[in-house]
Amino acid sequence: MKDASPSYLKHHFLIAMPHMADPNFAQTVTYLIEHNEQGAMGLVINRPNGLNLADVLEQLRPESQPPAQCQDLPIFSGGPMQTDRGFVLHPAGPQFQATLDLGELGLSTSQDVLFAIADGSGPEKYLITLGYAGWDAGQLESELTDNAWLTCPADSTILFDLPFDQRLEAAAARLGVNLSLLTSQAGHA
Repeated sequence: MKDASPSYLKHHFLIAMPHMADPNFAQTVTYLIEHNEQGAMGLVINRPNGLNLADVLEQLRPESQPPAQCQDLPIFSGGPMQTDRGFVLHPAGPQFQATLDLGELGLSTSQDVLFAIADGSGPEKYLITLGYAGWDAGQLESELTDNAWLTCPADSTILFDLPFDQRLEAAAARLGVNLSLLTSQAGHA
């Protein structure tokens, strides 16, 4: 008898198929932080929201001027859930007031990580988002069955080193897929 235990996709990329109709996820790649029987949580990694770290720091520390380089550090729309809450994905190692150990990566949600990045004492590589993507139990599995997503193991080079506008194609290329050659029509055989 075949093992019927579910296959979870923690530390994978979700690559939106061209026919993705949800405007929150059309043309996105999402890093899955957690995926289990209770649902899934991820961060969209290729959709800047128009803000930069200087904008955020001006709200958090209005009494001090953010360093000039903070204007060049984009903030991403991590997903439609809790869009007022910040998340910083970074390689494992540095610990902040609220850091979740994800193995090779860490997820920090406290303001001290933002101050550390601004002051030059934070993680060398990071992705800062406002909001996250969340799925209830069985919801992501249903979307996968409906061919809404491609999946592949996550790659830290794509997460931290590639410009945001190259991440979607690079993630798909890990599977040998050229998204521009796929139809935007969904269907089932």
